[in-house]
Amino acid sequence: MAVAEESHFGRAAARLDMAQPPLSQRIQRLERELGVRLFDRTSRQVAITKAGTLLLEEARALLARSETLRATARRIRNGESGLLRAALPPDLAGETVAALLTGFAGRRGGVELELHELSTAQQLARFAARELDVGLIHHPCDVAGLELGPVLRRELGVLLPRDAAPARLAEVPLASLSDHDLILFPRAGAPAVYDDVLTTCARNGYTPPAVRHGQGTSFVRGLVLSTKAVAFSPRDARPADTPEPDTGLVWRPLVGAPLVWRHSAAWPRGTGDAAVGAFADAATGALRTTTTASADAPTRPLRLRPAAEFWL
Repeated sequence: MAVAEESHFGRAAARLDMAQPPLSQRIQRLERELGVRLFDRTSRQVAITKAGTLLLEEARALLARSETLRATARRIRNGESGLLRAALPPDLAGETVAALLTGFAGRRGGVELELHELSTAQQLARFAARELDVGLIHHPCDVAGLELGPVLRRELGVLLPRDAAPARLAEVPLASLSDHDLILFPRAGAPAVYDDVLTTCARNGYTPPAVRHGQGTSFVRGLVLSTKAVAFSPRDARPADTPEPDTGLVWRPLVGAPLVWRHSAAWPRGTGDAAVGAFADAATGALRTTTTASADAPTRPLRLRPAAEFWL
């Protein structure tokens, strides 16, 4: 293209910041590869051939696409474009999900977000298989090979029937729930969190007669009503002392706040590009603004453990 526009090998070589002989050799090699003559050369001038004229527009289009490809690659490298495979746990409220998506779009609007609803265990499996770029997980869990964003905590209270005896208390001791079954998420979703909840309950005098499993909000509340059971939920799910409208349920804080959910963004170590960072920041911001989540850990790297002994 440079030789065609300059009609002179010397000027084209200067424009391309190269010597003239290598440029002449490259043109000759290109002609051999294409099987056509691109230029007629004389001692005084260089004239583009008919074949060269026909191919010139194709050459310009190829160069334009090449520049587009390089620009796209730069945006992907800088986290400004491309595909981000992300996951959120199924117990996250719709308001929090909406705030996260809005926050992420504001930070990295050019990135296509492939969002999945996955439990912590499912996210860890996909991290190991390199099928997930970033997620929001529950602690404690095995964080080997992962990098973590800030760990946030949400204190849990108890959701129970309005006519249950503990519902008359301003704060409920775990031991007072001994006659009530417990509705808990399926263990397979987050085994260490599940075991930690039951361990903490036992340490505080509550061993449920039976543990029933449920995850959806409506399903869990229906079980609490129909089976006279209880369930744990964050403070932000239902303000204290406010009855559930027309459901016969109330939410009460637990004495001493022994139970908490702990969340953080997570991603495979060494893969934290700008898009991953934007998702982690958006997730942290959404939890802070739409829930009662607060910082739970120092800034230095720490390892999570189960059974209420979270920090080493």
